[in-house]
Amino acid sequence: MVLWLIVVMAFFRNEPIAEVARRMNVCADGLADEELLAKSALTQARQRLGKAAPEWLFKQCGKTWGLERYPDDTWQGLQVFAVDGALFRTADTPELREHFGSGITSSNRQTPHPVLRVVTMMNVRSHVIVEAAISPYRRGEIPLAMPFINALPDNSVTLLDKGFYGADLLLSLQNSGRNRHWLLPAKKGVKYTLLDDKESSDMLVEMNVSPQARKKNPSLPEKWTVRAVTYEVQGKSKTVFTSLPRDKYDAQAVAELYHERWEFELGYRDIKSSMPHNALVLRSKTVELVYRELWGLLLGYNLVRREASQAVVEHGRLPNEISFKYACQFIASQLKVMSKAVSLGNTPKRLKSLRGRFIYTLYR
Repeated sequence: MVLWLIVVMAFFRNEPIAEVARRMNVCADGLADEELLAKSALTQARQRLGKAAPEWLFKQCGKTWGLERYPDDTWQGLQVFAVDGALFRTADTPELREHFGSGITSSNRQTPHPVLRVVTMMNVRSHVIVEAAISPYRRGEIPLAMPFINALPDNSVTLLDKGFYGADLLLSLQNSGRNRHWLLPAKKGVKYTLLDDKESSDMLVEMNVSPQARKKNPSLPEKWTVRAVTYEVQGKSKTVFTSLPRDKYDAQAVAELYHERWEFELGYRDIKSSMPHNALVLRSKTVELVYRELWGLLLGYNLVRREASQAVVEHGRLPNEISFKYACQFIASQLKVMSKAVSLGNTPKRLKSLRGRFIYTLYR
């Protein structure tokens, strides 16, 4: 019940936790419905739960829901994923600032709030998060993303931000399975040797692997080969590096594919703005509770995305056509009603009804 409370807290950011617990029927055995749980009892219960439980549940659900297949969810036969990071702010307490750290402003002052880093891998077509890592601000994005490689399926392509440029990550991604590829913006000022007869908008180049990278991973080669695709956007020249082979994937199609990374940005907007109602900081005040709150937020986000995807596909629509903000508001309103029903045997019937009303409300 406390685990469920952590999840539903993500839907009711502006309400007191005790009120959320009362609405969702999260209460101690024998407690009358009209009585309120003490705030201290809820805090202690969340502390007893630990952060491992919500993290474990998120990862189990993410790996299942995030790899689900939907009609027309591939790009030229490849499932499309994206990896990126985001920063979340916490309340400014000595404990949180010491643990999570903070950024530095242009005037060399610390940011007003402690900051933690979240790196996620998302299914671009359904917007469901497959994997996530949460850490203090000082840890980099690439080390946090390295374990995600194991979650990628074969026959896939992963879109990344330029901050993930690194031979170890990218070579590990393409060599760890069958027909796994990556795509990211070219690093500015990178030096390379042209392997074609002349430069073009679609060429193969060879680059050195840095000594630092080879020291960390001695199995890396001294040089690696990538494909460089150059195209124009509003009169400006852009270049992306990729492992997608030229003999199978057209350069223009590759350039257009990278623009789907915008779907990932929409996902982060939903997590950071739509669900917490544009709140400046996370509500928890201790380190352990911050981790639990964020895992609950990611779980809640995935619940909305998965239910929305299942519902729209049943009606011949695509998962990324749905409005997350509206879907979240609708499901939150239904949670208040469904929480009053105590018979678990009726859950499938209620879920089917929710999906039907959900679609009717969105497309009436």
